[in-house]
Parts: sequence; C-alpha cells; structure tokens
Amino acid sequence: MKKLLAMVLTSVLAATMLVGCGGEAKTAKVIEIELTQEEYAFGVDKTQPELLESVNTFIAEIKDNGVFDEICNNYFGDGTPVAVTSAELDPNKEQLVVATNAAFEPFEYKEGDKYYGIDMEIAARLADYLGQELVIQNMEFDAVCLSVGQQKCDIAMAGLTIKPDREEYVTFSDSYYSASQKLIVTSDNTEFDGCADAAAVEAILNEKASSVKVGVQNGTTGQFYAEGDAEWGFAGFEMTVVGYKNGALAVQDLLNGNIDYVIIDSAPAACITEAINEMQ
Repeated sequence: MKKLLAMVLTSVLAATMLVGCGGEAKTAKVIEIELTQEEYAFGVDKTQPELLESVNTFIAEIKDNGVFDEICNNYFGDGTPVAVTSAELDPNKEQLVVATNAAFEPFEYKEGDKYYGIDMEIAARLADYLGQELVIQNMEFDAVCLSVGQQKCDIAMAGLTIKPDREEYVTFSDSYYSASQKLIVTSDNTEFDGCADAAAVEAILNEKASSVKVGVQNGTTGQFYAEGDAEWGFAGFEMTVVGYKNGALAVQDLLNGNIDYVIIDSAPAACITEAINEMQ
C-alpha cells in the first residue's frame, strides 16, 4: 500500500539528511485525537444533474452491497490495492473525466502511470457503472474543484471535504466517508501525552506564538483549521501556517526541524508517518 509513498520519500529525503552523522533517525507520530469532524463527497459538474443523480445512486449501491467496504479493506485491512489506468482524453468518446490530486494516500496516489487509492478504485467502478471510459486528470489540489467548475472535468474525486465555498464550483454528491484532522509531531514530543480530547490539544496549540510553525497541505481542511475559517467555526491559531503541495513534504520538514507541527487528514497522516518511520 505504501510502496509509492516510500519511493517518493526515499528520493526526497535522500537530498536532505534528517539527522547528523552518528545521530538517531527522527521519526514522527500521530496524536490520536480527532480535531475536526467532516464528510468527504465527490464534486460534480453543476451542468450535469443527471450525473449527480447517477453518482448518488452508485454511492448508495456500493455501500449497500459491500463494494465500498471491499475497496477500503484494500487500504485499511488485508486486501491488495488495485491499479487503475487512465485512458487518453478523447472528446469523440463517452468518457468520465475525473479531476484529482494524486498525492493523498490512501485516497489517491500514483505508481508509474497507474493510479491507486480509495477514490481511484471508486472512479474505475463508477465509469464501468456509467458505461464510460475513465480519464483521470492529475493536478494541484487547489485546481480540482475549479477544473470541474470550468467544465474541463466531469467530477472531482480527491478526498474532498464538503465545504460551502467549494459549492461555487461543484455540486457535492452524498457523503461517502467520514474524516477528521489530526496533529503530527516528532516521536520525542511529549507535550500532548496528557490530552484526552480536541479541546485539550487546542488549548496547548493556542498558547503557541507566531514563531511556532505548523505545516498543512494547501487548500485542505487542515489549512482552514489552522488559519481559521468562519464558515466552519474554526478560530485558528497564532502559529505561522506553512503550506505544502502534499502532507509528505510537510512531515519531511517537521523531521528536518523546519516546522514544529503538521495538521492533515487522519488517513493520510497514518500512511505518511508509517511510511517514513519504516524508512528509519
């Protein structure tokens, strides 16, 4: 499951030593307290209400018949991830064009020219359900909803949290996954050991000045949570928020000592820290 992430981290971390000669390798850990509660959904082109109806019917079916659980088991259990292939974009064919950001394991990631992840396996099955060829467009996370809003893609499948401002560009499907944000620290950090809930974690973070840095993935709930977002009721923190293209780069910088914390979605947080720690 983590082969791709390990390969990426190997190449990136090789260029920046995490420890000096003779020192112990640093590792990371996830503080297992949910800081938020949120729902993932797919963002559908507003001009295609029939696609939205089909997507919602499809979500209900795969949840009822066990297919969704089977896919999740490929990433959270003892199953084997299934490779998904993208066709070439061809306006003359019946195609489902999916916008994603393939740097969000276990929901979407790449190995060579193949896509893997919960969302990607769902996308492949959705295309079959619709009788269409699957085309995957990989892009920066911030561009995913915009590309659908501009009718360049049919649907956004990128671990998207339902959020009002994104509805400017897409119509959200029914929710298919419940998610949360979690805090990542270095393994030797003990300041959160006595925390029993999100309020206790936030009380500690609220004491941090702007000289303290927290890493997030650009455009994600983690960024909104750390910076503050009135629509969601996130107060934000005084800490300086540092944005990254993906969570792996943020954790790398944490271990390099360039930032103090990372806040990202819980499932990627677990995958990233496990992959990095296995390399040490």
